[in-house]
Amino acid sequence: MSLSTAPHQTIALIATGGTIACTTNAAVELVPTVTGQDLAACLASAANIEVIEFRQLDSSDISLADLDALRAVVAQQLRRPDISGVLITHGTDSMEETAFALDIFHGSDKPIVLTGAQRAFDHPKGDGPGNLCDAVGLMRRQPAGVYIQFGGVSVRARGARKRHTSSLVAFEAMAVSPGLPGVFPLPAASLAAHPVAIIAAYPGAEATLVDVASAHFPGIVIEALGSGNMSTAMGQAVERALDRGVAVVICTRAPYGATAMVYGGDGGGARLNAKGAVSAGEFRPGQARILLSAALASGVPVSEAFATAPAF
Repeated sequence: MSLSTAPHQTIALIATGGTIACTTNAAVELVPTVTGQDLAACLASAANIEVIEFRQLDSSDISLADLDALRAVVAQQLRRPDISGVLITHGTDSMEETAFALDIFHGSDKPIVLTGAQRAFDHPKGDGPGNLCDAVGLMRRQPAGVYIQFGGVSVRARGARKRHTSSLVAFEAMAVSPGLPGVFPLPAASLAAHPVAIIAAYPGAEATLVDVASAHFPGIVIEALGSGNMSTAMGQAVERALDRGVAVVICTRAPYGATAMVYGGDGGGARLNAKGAVSAGEFRPGQARILLSAALASGVPVSEAFATAPAF
């Protein structure tokens, strides 16, 4: 169902905070002061809007519990026959994670679009109002799916990544292949009950962080070097984590290209893959963390969740 075929229906605008909801205080700090109703006023002539004031958070502070609560609110809105789609205003720091968390479980034929701003609401050349209008335009064109609309660019949630700290064209689409047919959407489940840690590899990395994390998290994402490698000590710690039943996904810190588990040795991707570690493929750490948590939560095998559809 698209907005273009239901002109009298309503968009649910869910406000979560972020720069789009910030103004500058006397100390020249950005603080959240703008409500969803204030943002909806930017769209007064563009669409019928119903506002849900969900949170006023810096998106770096959004937890898995917040994502579970947001998913529930979104699902509730999408079930309503008078709602044609959901527009979410969100901070840019973790927009790609939230978009993907929604996409993984999204089975509705109505669109979900996330947008925000790089400049505060009171900036003389603010980008928030334009992004909001573009998001509504995207919802009229796209009947289903989860998207980020930002800086004139439409990006699907799967493989979305923030590309620049301040550019108004903040997001890009990574070359992430579609998932296996029949796997997605995953069954609804709680992400908060299955937290995942991200640990960055670096040359000569010690075992300490992996050993500690494996005692507290059911899943770990390693941001590896190159095509999926790490130091001998860190690789041995990953093997110990796998032996104790911790799910481990390995991705790369390189900005582009897929993780390839091809190198031997204790810190090599091939050795760790043989022990049970799963390649993140083209996913980067943020979305890999969300997908690993979702796989653990829903009971879908991790290797199946990260597998991609064969190319024909």
